[in-house]
Amino acid sequence: MASADLLLHPVRLRIVQAFLGDRALTTTQLAEELDDVPSGSLYRHVALLTKAGVLQVVAERRVRAVVERTYTLRLLAAQVGPAEAAAMTPEDHSRAFMVFVAGLVADFDRYLAVGPPNFVRDGVSYGMSAMWLSDGEYTDFLRELQAMVMPRLANAPGKRRRRRIVSSVFLPAPEKLARGGAKPSGLTRPQHLTRARS
Repeated sequence: MASADLLLHPVRLRIVQAFLGDRALTTTQLAEELDDVPSGSLYRHVALLTKAGVLQVVAERRVRAVVERTYTLRLLAAQVGPAEAAAMTPEDHSRAFMVFVAGLVADFDRYLAVGPPNFVRDGVSYGMSAMWLSDGEYTDFLRELQAMVMPRLANAPGKRRRRRIVSSVFLPAPEKLARGGAKPSGLTRPQHLTRARS
């Protein structure tokens, strides 16, 4: 299991993300995807992740005078463990969340930089909803969500498939606000505050 300090770095987080979806990449392929990261810096971060067991070498081949390595992600090693997460201070969590959010913003900026966005064609959306759930109902919701997502995580790359990044944030509403107001009558489903979707 990797440490928070190792994983929660903007460049290393992008490297880990590049390997999501059971991808096998050489450093050359990785450098093409992360073309804004200087190659020396990229190689250092790959070496750190490999030493920590987050990345593993699955193939080697000689290309002229150098050995080209192909890497894959060890997903279980690319997570902060529950014990370390519990030991993190509020400041640690705030810093980690800022790195996560900054990564999302940068990814979205890179998506927009490719050309005029087409959210309908690309299936891009972002939104926020509120649900009133007991602890038991919330546990059921997470279980049902996992049951829906897990089989799709096993999909192999295919001719008609496009790799899609799904990010999630689940937060309880602040206690004073959550308990302070009554649920409006007639509200039968979550109300979206922001949505960019067809």
